[in-house]
Amino acid sequence: TAPGADFTAFCSALNSVTVWLCRQIAGDGEGATRLLECCVTGAADHGTAKTVAKSIICSSLVKAAMFGADANWGRVLCAIGYSGAPVNVHKVDVAFRSAAGTVRVCVDGAGIPFSEEEAKKVLLEKEIEILVDLKSGDEGATAWGCDLTYDYVKINGDYRT
Repeated sequence: TAPGADFTAFCSALNSVTVWLCRQIAGDGEGATRLLECCVTGAADHGTAKTVAKSIICSSLVKAAMFGADANWGRVLCAIGYSGAPVNVHKVDVAFRSAAGTVRVCVDGAGIPFSEEEAKKVLLEKEIEILVDLKSGDEGATAWGCDLTYDYVKINGDYRT
C-alpha cells in the first residue's frame, strides 16, 4: 500500500527533529563560538552538492575565517577545489548570511566589491550561513559545523591520554 498522510507527517516531523539535532551537535563543538551552515545549491547532482558542502564545512581555513569574522571567499573556493567534486569554479557564487543581513562576496568565481564593515557585522553573529550556488543544476545539500577557535586548540593541545 502507498504511504498515507500520517506517514508523510511522521517523516516531516522526523526530519525536523534530526535537523535540529544536527544543528545542536555541530554548534556544541569544543570551544565553538559560531554555528556554521553551508547551503550548496545549483549542483548537477546531490552527491556533488553534499561533497562540496562537507568540504567547505570541514575546512580548517574556512572555520578559522569564520572565527575571525573574515569574509574570505577564496577559502570557500579553495575548499570546493580540493573537494574533488566536478565543479566549474568560474561559475560559483558565494555569499554569507546571518541575522545581521547578507553579503555577496563572489560572483562567477571572482571576488566582487563588498563592505568589509557590513561583512564583519554579518559574520559576528552566532549563526552564519555560507551560501554557495554552483549554477550547474537543480540539486542541493546542507552541512553544519562550527568555527575553529583558540579554545579548541587549547582544549585539544592540553588533552592527554
